[in-house]
Formats: sequence, structure tokens, C-alpha cells
Amino acid sequence: MRPDGTVPRLNRVLMSDSAAAMIGAAVGTSTTTSYIESAAGINSGGRTGLTAATVGVLFLLALFVAPLAGSIPAYATAPALLYVACLMTRSLTEVVWDDITEAAPAVITAIAMPFTFSIAEGISFGFISYVGIKIATGRFRDIHPAVGILAVLFVIKYVVIG
Repeated sequence: MRPDGTVPRLNRVLMSDSAAAMIGAAVGTSTTTSYIESAAGINSGGRTGLTAATVGVLFLLALFVAPLAGSIPAYATAPALLYVACLMTRSLTEVVWDDITEAAPAVITAIAMPFTFSIAEGISFGFISYVGIKIATGRFRDIHPAVGILAVLFVIKYVVIG
């Protein structure tokens, strides 16, 4: 990050993060935390891509023990999710708390993660609540089309798939 707060080549960073999320979905991993993982690598000093390549290889190796990890009941992983939620709370300082249409979805997202035992489920509730609250308050212009589409897809997922 530059001293003025801008990120050089941000488009490339976001494109690679998006590609990683899509590939993750194809192999059955969580797709909503790739930014957090990238930020953790950068925060730990990874700058050249070797950190990402190492983590990628380790994730590929982890695919072979995934069935063993799947045998662990969801309630046993709740403490780890709660710990991650605590780490992610730092982002809550950037929420516009004076605007309830921004603050409420952030709170719903943060609370839903440990109660659903899933970061992805918490984020999906955040998308749905964000769009729902913006529509209920008549602030349609605040809803980016991509966010609206994702919220609709999440609602369809919960209604159709369960």
C-alpha cells in the first residue's frame, strides 16, 4: 500500500482473488475468505507470490485429508470460527455506524457467522439483509447490481435448496 492509502495494481489483485474464489468453488472449498487469506499472507510479509504458492500447495495436499476433517462435527469447529470472527471484528471499525442501513447488515453478518458455524453463511445473510434493508428504506440507488444479484441468488439457495 502506498503512503496515500492507495493500492498499486489493485485490479490485478482483485482479479487473482476472484479467480482463486472461483477455483476454490470448483474444488469445494470456502470461496468467501480468499481476501482474508491474501491479507494474512501480505501481513506476514509475503510479497512475491511465494507465500501464495506455498499455501496453494499445502491446500492441494490438504485435499487428501479432507474426508478426515469432514468427520469432525460442526460444533467442534465453532471455537475456531469464533476466533476468526474476533479477528474480523477489526473491520467493524470501518462501518458507518450512523447509518442503520449500513450498520445492521454488518452486525447481522458478524453475529450469523458463529451461530451458523460458517463464515460463508454469515456473509450470505449479510448480503440478503443489506439488500432487504436498503429496499425497505427506499434506498435502491445504494444497491450495486452485483450485490443485488448475489442477494437474490442466496435467497434462491435458501428457498430452493434449503
